[in-house]
Amino acid sequence: MSGLTLGLMSLNLVDLEILQRSGSATEKKQAAKILPVVQKQHQLLVTLLLCNACAMEALPLYLDKIFHPFVAVVLSVTFVLLFGEIIPQSICSRYGLSVGANFVWLVRILMCICYPIAYPIAKVLDAVLGHSDDLFRRAQLKALVSIHGKEAGKGGELTHDETTIISGALDLTEKTAEEAMTPIESTFSLDVNSNLDWEAIGKILARGHSRVPVYYGNPRNIIGLLLVKNLLTVRAETETPVSAVSIRRIPRVPADMPLYDILNEFQKGSSHLAAVVKIKGKNKNLLPTADKEKFEEDKLSHEKSQLVASLLSKHDDKSGSVVVNIDKSPKSLTNKPTEDIEDGDVIGIITLEDVFEELLQEEIVDETDVYIDVHRRIRVAAVAAASSMARGPSSRKLLAGLTEHGQTPKKSAEDDAHSVRYSGNPREPLLGNKR
Repeated sequence: MSGLTLGLMSLNLVDLEILQRSGSATEKKQAAKILPVVQKQHQLLVTLLLCNACAMEALPLYLDKIFHPFVAVVLSVTFVLLFGEIIPQSICSRYGLSVGANFVWLVRILMCICYPIAYPIAKVLDAVLGHSDDLFRRAQLKALVSIHGKEAGKGGELTHDETTIISGALDLTEKTAEEAMTPIESTFSLDVNSNLDWEAIGKILARGHSRVPVYYGNPRNIIGLLLVKNLLTVRAETETPVSAVSIRRIPRVPADMPLYDILNEFQKGSSHLAAVVKIKGKNKNLLPTADKEKFEEDKLSHEKSQLVASLLSKHDDKSGSVVVNIDKSPKSLTNKPTEDIEDGDVIGIITLEDVFEELLQEEIVDETDVYIDVHRRIRVAAVAAASSMARGPSSRKLLAGLTEHGQTPKKSAEDDAHSVRYSGNPREPLLGNKR
């Protein structure tokens, strides 16, 4: 009985559930047999202890009638210690699942016999002690995953990347948009009243972003975003206004919004970029004087943007793009009141890549990131190519103007230096040179 007590009580419900779902065929059958019995933990415990106590007390009384009292005590202690404690517990501690599954029929019979005594005691224990919580807490689960990693040196099979991603997924529920966002001061954006000339297109090319936020008046007054692929049909010579290009609405999220909620919204496909808003009511009284003045300036700029009747032109039905009107409220990715999100101060921009970086707990390095390694060369090449594009129209306009008058243009010192720097195959793309 002591062996069954140790073997069955050492199997908690979580272990049996895991074996039922991911164990071998034999383990699944054994776990299915034991699970209904182990679910009644206190009744099972009282039954096994009661039967064990009865057996231990009955043995010396029986031997006392056959042998001398001294011999009966020696034999009873030997049998109880060797065959009732040491051997059963050593076997059941190692093969508790298989032994418990083979003797589950005996346990059921004993539970029925001891039911009048065991059931009331078990109910009292349930009321006083309750049921034990076998599930792991978040911190315990992270520690368990790290122990099973190869780096722990305990024979685990999980790689460093696997343990890192699992830990990042567990931590992601506690992180908010404010922790993963890019501050608005470090964000590249365009004024809706600016023109898409060679300088602006060169800056966009140098940044390498697929989406560029668009603001009105103040960089914190984000009104939408511009898809860079929409600029394929824009000619820099015409200096097209940003307001004439299709601008998509940019969702707004509160700074305390969990990253999992943001990821779920990004998965819907409405947008992969959102503006992070600090709701004004929370820290209204904590603003210093300088921040209050800046806050009033942003508010005034936002109110001016609301008074503009039709700053942006309507979109073409064939394009499928949504054109933002300043008088319309941006879409929000939260259930909080729209006026709170709309009146909030934009403090940063969060993208799908930012959420993935928090999940992976590593930086995703692309061609435009600045790092002190090979990626730095790609970044510098992109900047050089973009700056050459920005200088391009002046040379072409000069050539076109002189050709019309039948004159041969003269090369300046700057043009000579430029030609030396970019000598090579003229058909080679500006950003494709990986030398």
